[in-house]
Amino acid sequence: MKLMKGKVAWVTGAGTGIGEAGAIGLAAEGAHVVLSGRRAAPLETVAKRIAEDGGSAEVLAVDLTKASEVEKAVANIKQKHGRIDVLVNNAGVNIPDRSWHRISPDGIDTLIHGNLSSAAYVARAVLPVMRAQKDGLIIHTASWAGRYVGPVPGPLYIAAKHGVVAMSHSINLEECQHGIRSTVVCPGEVATPIMQQRDPPEPPEALARMLQSEDLGNLIVYLAMQPQHVCINEVVISPTHNRGYIGQMRARQQQQEAARKK
Repeated sequence: MKLMKGKVAWVTGAGTGIGEAGAIGLAAEGAHVVLSGRRAAPLETVAKRIAEDGGSAEVLAVDLTKASEVEKAVANIKQKHGRIDVLVNNAGVNIPDRSWHRISPDGIDTLIHGNLSSAAYVARAVLPVMRAQKDGLIIHTASWAGRYVGPVPGPLYIAAKHGVVAMSHSINLEECQHGIRSTVVCPGEVATPIMQQRDPPEPPEALARMLQSEDLGNLIVYLAMQPQHVCINEVVISPTHNRGYIGQMRARQQQQEAARKK
């Protein structure tokens, strides 16, 4: 039995990685999935895969950093389907020149607009539809960097993802009375194409130890299938081989060894 039959899910950043995996998973459970992102070609590839597996999907290419385009996209979905049951607010971006001594004003704009402003535009546009339904679930993809400050993601990516976490909790604060639920997912390292934006890019052996897109896709499906009276406010998920933790433990061991030698 497909538990999401008759539901409409809108997935942003659906062309690759977590968004692709989430879209495929939701379609497999019977949801009609609207696939959005800036580039139509990868979205078409995902839609074709869903159709070959017996699912239902359509492509709606949109630049999510432009509020007017986001509002047109929501109006399009509402006109065609009359509802939006699940929003996977997933689109995000990072850049190689991300540290304070290398980042440019254009880089700052890219990170804030691509990770926070776009997510806010999408949530704002969808909420009136969900209020009218008195039901709806928003799943935001934030990051481990949305909870913890570290040296790798870059300060503006960290700031933007902290903003996404706060935004999700504020939606529950204001909108729970309207039957709307918001979940923010904070994954540690995931082997997605964004990892190639690191300097240097991650090697295959490191990618293999990370969370995989399918792991997050399975989580998205789990969240979407919870009953309406259940709100999972936040999920922090990481690979078992957590390089941040391992680095901390090694540093501690080095400190202890140095202290013993004194």
